[in-house]
Amino acid sequence: MIWIVSAAVAAVVTVASMRVLREYQRAVVFRLGRLLPLRGPGLIGLIPLAERMVRVDLRTVTLTIPPQELISRDNVPVRVNAVAYFRVVDPIKAITEVENYGVATSQIAQTTLRSVLGRADLDTLLAERDRLNVDLRKIIDEQTEPWGIKVTTVEIKDVEIPEPMQRAIARQAEAERERRAKVINSQGEAQAAENLYDAAQTLGRSPTAIQLRYLQTLVEIGGDQRSTVVFPMPLDLAQPILAALGAQRAERQGPTGDLGPSTQGP
Repeated sequence: MIWIVSAAVAAVVTVASMRVLREYQRAVVFRLGRLLPLRGPGLIGLIPLAERMVRVDLRTVTLTIPPQELISRDNVPVRVNAVAYFRVVDPIKAITEVENYGVATSQIAQTTLRSVLGRADLDTLLAERDRLNVDLRKIIDEQTEPWGIKVTTVEIKDVEIPEPMQRAIARQAEAERERRAKVINSQGEAQAAENLYDAAQTLGRSPTAIQLRYLQTLVEIGGDQRSTVVFPMPLDLAQPILAALGAQRAERQGPTGDLGPSTQGP
C-alpha cells in the first residue's frame, strides 16, 4: 500500500511539474532564485518547489496609447491619440531588466509622445505625421532596447484641436483655394492673350486669311438661326463713305460755317 501511494504521489507531482509551451512562447526559469537558460517551445519539466517559470509571449503586441493633452510649439492645445506595436526579442531581459515590460513601454510611449509632439507646431502635426511617426518610433525603441523590447511601429491616429481653431483652419484653406483659383485664372488669361496675339500676327501677314476668317464668322453667325444678325464691316470699306459724307457736310455749311444763305426780313 505504501508503494502504491508513493507511486501515485510521484505521478501527480510529475504531471504537475510538466509545462507545455506554444511555438510563440518561451519560459524564463528560476531555480531557487537563480536564472537558468531559456526554455521552450514544447514540453518542459520543472523541479517542484525549486523552480519557477515565467511565460513570455513573443508575438507583436498592440499598445493603445491613452489620449494625451499637450500644447504645440505655436501655443495651440491639442489632444493626440496614437497606437504602438512592439514585441519581445529577448525574453530574459524583458523579465529581469524591468518589472512589467508592458506597463513600462506604455509609460515611455506616453511621455515620448508629449515630448516630441510638444516641439512641433500645429501645421507639422497635421501635415507631417509620417516623419513624426518615424521620430517617435526611434526614440521609444532606443529607450526600450535595454529591456529586450523592439518597437516596430508608432502611428498617430488622430489630432483633435479646439473648434475655433478648426474654423480658422477652414477659413485659411478657403482663402488658399481662392488664391489658387485666381492664379490659375490669370495664367489662363495670359496664355489666351498670347495665343490671340500670335493669331493676330499670323492673320496680319495675309489679307486673304483675314477675309477667310471674316467669311467663316459670317457662316457661324448665320448657322445659329437668330433673328438679329450683326454684320461686321471693315473700317477700310467704311472710310470712303465717311469721307464723302464729310465733304457733303462741308459744302452745306459754306465758307463761313453756316448751313446756307440767311434770309433777312424787310
